[in-house]
Amino acid sequence: RSLEIHKIALPPNHPDLASSYNNIALVYSHMGEYSKALSSLERSLEISKIALPPNHPDFAQSYNNIALVYSHIGEYSKALSSYERSLEIYKIALPPNHPDLATSYNNIAMVYYNMGEYSKALSSYERSLEIYKIALPPNHPDLASSYNNIALVYSHMGEYSKAPSSYERSLEIRK
Repeated sequence: RSLEIHKIALPPNHPDLASSYNNIALVYSHMGEYSKALSSLERSLEISKIALPPNHPDFAQSYNNIALVYSHIGEYSKALSSYERSLEIYKIALPPNHPDLATSYNNIAMVYYNMGEYSKALSSYERSLEIYKIALPPNHPDLASSYNNIALVYSHMGEYSKAPSSYERSLEIRK
C-alpha cells in the first residue's frame, strides 16, 4: 500500500520508491519468495541508478541485499559478485575503517566458506577482523563473531591447532 501511495505522490524515479521496493523485497526474502525478492531489489536498484550519484552508499546496500538473496538460494557466484560490488562502493563512499567495510568482508567470507574455498574465506574474515578491531570497542559482539568464524574456517581446513586460540578469544569477548 505504501508503494502505491509513493507511485502516485512521487516522481517515478524518487529514492523513496527505491526504498519501498527494497523493503518489499526484504519481506519477500523472509517469506522465502526469492524470485519476487530479486525482482523488487532489481527495480529498487534501477531507480537508485537514476536518482542517486554513482557511488552512493545506498547502492552498496542494494547490492548487499541482492547478494543475500542469491546466497539464500545457493547461487554463490552471483552472491559473491554482488557482495564484491557492494564492497567496491563502500571503499569509495566510506572511510577505510568503517564497520560496514568489515561487514562486507565478512559477507564475502561467508560466501567463500559456503563454496568450500576456505583459504579465501579466511583471508576475508581476517580483513574483516582487522577493521573491526579499529572501529569497534574491544568487547563488541562482532569481534567475538569474527574470531569464531576464523576458528571455524581453521577447523574446516584441518588446521586444528590454530582454531582453539580464536575460539578462546571469541569466548572471552562473549563473557
